Amino acid sequence: MPFGAHESMELHEILTEKINMITHFNLYAQEARNPQLLDMIVRHQQEEIVAYNEMVSMAHGNTRFTPIPANTDIKASEQQVRYGLTTRRQAAPQADAVLSDSEIATAMLLCHKNAARNASWAALECADPNLRRTMMNSAATCMNQAYEVFLFMNQQGLYQVPTLNPQTAETFLNSYQPAPQELQAEYGVQGAGRMGQTANAYGAGNVNTSMNMAGQSGMERNAAMNPGARDSVLYGDRGGAPAQSPAASFSAYGNMRSPGQMQQSGQMQQQSSQMQQQ
Repeated sequence: MPFGAHESMELHEILTEKINMITHFNLYAQEARNPQLLDMIVRHQQEEIVAYNEMVSMAHGNTRFTPIPANTDIKASEQQVRYGLTTRRQAAPQADAVLSDSEIATAMLLCHKNAARNASWAALECADPNLRRTMMNSAATCMNQAYEVFLFMNQQGLYQVPTLNPQTAETFLNSYQPAPQELQAEYGVQGAGRMGQTANAYGAGNVNTSMNMAGQSGMERNAAMNPGARDSVLYGDRGGAPAQSPAASFSAYGNMRSPGQMQQSGQMQQQSSQMQQQ
C-alpha cells in the first residue's frame, strides 16, 4: 500500500510512541499498589497493543481490513467529578523519587494526552482514508483513556479542578449570545435545501448499499460507503506547472493576476517603451 511522505513519517512517529507507551506500562504494572490503578494499566496497555498491531498491519501493506472503532468503555462515572481546591501538598522534583501510584497515574495521563494530540495531528496529514480513520480512532481512544485516568486521580485527590467564582463564570460565559435569526434566515434557507437534497440522495441508495455490504471484507465495505475514496488519492510528483513566484503573482496593489494578464501587461509596457524611444 503506497503512502505519501507526510503520512509515512507520521505513522513512524505514532508507532514509535506506541512502543514507548506499551513498554512504560509494563514498568507501571510492576510498581502499582492500588488495584484499580493496576486494572486500568493492564486494560489500557492491551488497547494500545491492539492499536499498534493494527497500524503495523497497515504499514506492511494489508489492504483488507476495517479500522478498529475507538474504545468508549470508561470504567468510572462522570458524575463522580469533584470540583474545587482543598489543601494541596507542595510539589517539586526529588532526587530519591520512586514510582508511587501518584507518579504512575500522572505519567499515564501525560502519555494519553500526548498520544491523543499526536494521533489527531497525524490524521490531518493522512491522504489514505483507512490510515486517517485509524489515527482518528486512536486519538479518540487515547482521549477516553486520559479521561478515565483523570477520574481516578480526581477521586483520589491527586487531580483537583479549580473553579471560578460563580458570578465571574456566569458573567464571562453569558457574554456569548446565539447567532441572530436574520443571519440564519439569510444563509440557512439555501443551505437547508442543499442539505435536504444530499440527504435524500444518500438515503435513497443507502438501504441497498447496506444490504449489499453483508459478507464483504473491510476494504470492500469502505469502498461501498466511500466510492473511489482510496483510488481517488493521487500519489507522487506528476510534473505540474512550475510555481509562480509571489512577487510575480501579485500586483503592487495586492490583486492577483493570471499569467495571461501578466504577459499582456508586459507586452504593453514593451510597446510603450518603444514609442517613447521613437
